[in-house]
Amino acid sequence: MSKRAISFFTVLIAAVLFSSCSEYYKIQKSNDYNLKYEKAKAYYDYEDYYHAKSLLDEVVNVFRGSDKAEESMLLYAYCHYKMRDYTMGAYYFDSFCKTFPYSDRYEEACFMIAQCYYKDSPRVDLDQTCTQKAIGAMQTYINKYPQGEHLHEANVVISEMRGKLEEKSFMTAKLYFKLGEYQSATISLKNSLKEYPDTKYREELMYMLVKSNYLLAANSVENKQAERFQNTVTEYYSFIDEFPESQYIPEIENMYKQSVDKIKNL
Repeated sequence: MSKRAISFFTVLIAAVLFSSCSEYYKIQKSNDYNLKYEKAKAYYDYEDYYHAKSLLDEVVNVFRGSDKAEESMLLYAYCHYKMRDYTMGAYYFDSFCKTFPYSDRYEEACFMIAQCYYKDSPRVDLDQTCTQKAIGAMQTYINKYPQGEHLHEANVVISEMRGKLEEKSFMTAKLYFKLGEYQSATISLKNSLKEYPDTKYREELMYMLVKSNYLLAANSVENKQAERFQNTVTEYYSFIDEFPESQYIPEIENMYKQSVDKIKNL
């Protein structure tokens, strides 16, 4: 393509964009809210969620109580969702459910609340409040609609989010262990095993629990050592009962023997 042709198309695109912006500002300044609403829907269909939302900012309140209130509020919630503002998306889907509890689209909005929390769930090393909210909201949806359209998807999300919380629990316990905070580690490790008894990390968690108890005892004042070495022995028996062929057996056997010797001497 020649430079002249490229220049022509550049000018043409600029003209189209300018015309589009001019049209938007004219609509925005208008007092015709029905026109604003129709244009908002058109922008939404063209995936221009920013301009759609901007027009709906006014329309939603004006249409409150009218025959267009339900559709406009749901569209407004979807604009936030499509723009990846999941916090506000969840808020407006929830507002829709509270305002229109008998709507034909209530189930859809109920599911979308959970979907917003799911999309807002961060990586595993960050705070998992949204992950927990996603599980709760998906479970609420399942309870309300046990044969619902999104039942399978809701169950998949719950499983995925629980896996993330399980990994978060494991990482937290392991961090205490690595930092040498063995008392906190023993508490965190036990909590993780209690909350997720079938976790894929069970062997490693139980190994760290034996070793945390042993190192905690070894570094304790004398009057606390007997009890803490006994805890090591108890956790050792639990471990070998479940994982008799574990790669960790030689190491924890040594900790067990030293713990028994310490108990005898004390």
